[in-house]
Amino acid sequence: MNLKLFGEVFVTLLVIVDPPGMVPVFLALTGTLPARERTRAGTQAVLLALGVIVIFAVAGQTLLDYLHVQLPALQGAGGLLLVLVALQLLTGQTDEPSEQGSTTNVALVPLGTPLLAGPGAIVATMLFVQRADGVNDYWVIGLGILAVMATVWLVLRFSGGIVKLLRPGGIEVLTRIAGLLLAAIAVQLIADAVAAFVKLYTAGA
Repeated sequence: MNLKLFGEVFVTLLVIVDPPGMVPVFLALTGTLPARERTRAGTQAVLLALGVIVIFAVAGQTLLDYLHVQLPALQGAGGLLLVLVALQLLTGQTDEPSEQGSTTNVALVPLGTPLLAGPGAIVATMLFVQRADGVNDYWVIGLGILAVMATVWLVLRFSGGIVKLLRPGGIEVLTRIAGLLLAAIAVQLIADAVAAFVKLYTAGA
């Protein structure tokens, strides 16, 4: 087993996903849910992120080429999704029809994607796959991805204790802070996408 490659994959993706930084957003989106529903949302988000990253690792470049989509476009789309969620958190407006629907939707967007399986994680994974030398390296990359997702799940799973300390008033404050942070992340994603497009078309001119 290539431990060096495993370490590179694990550390790189862990830094990009940033589990501790995910906790405020996760609690802001799920803090009012029962513990069981909150755990389910975390599990669904991690499973979705794992599926998205694996799909892009296996066929990411082929899929993007087929759709004539470039990576900066994916980055910009992720930024726009986060803008919508950030506005909901900042204004306190949620239009989910039911608790179950809310749990599922929150797990899919923005937790599963683009926060966990965002452009950064997708691009990093695709680059590791391109560097892989043989089937053994592919298995090592897969194990690294699984290890990162397991770490994220553990962090989200045991973040419920923070909810008990914060109480409803603290959750309300945390929601506003998380909205502001998400808005900043969204603006950065969109700015990076614009810069990448400018650089791409300037170089091609």
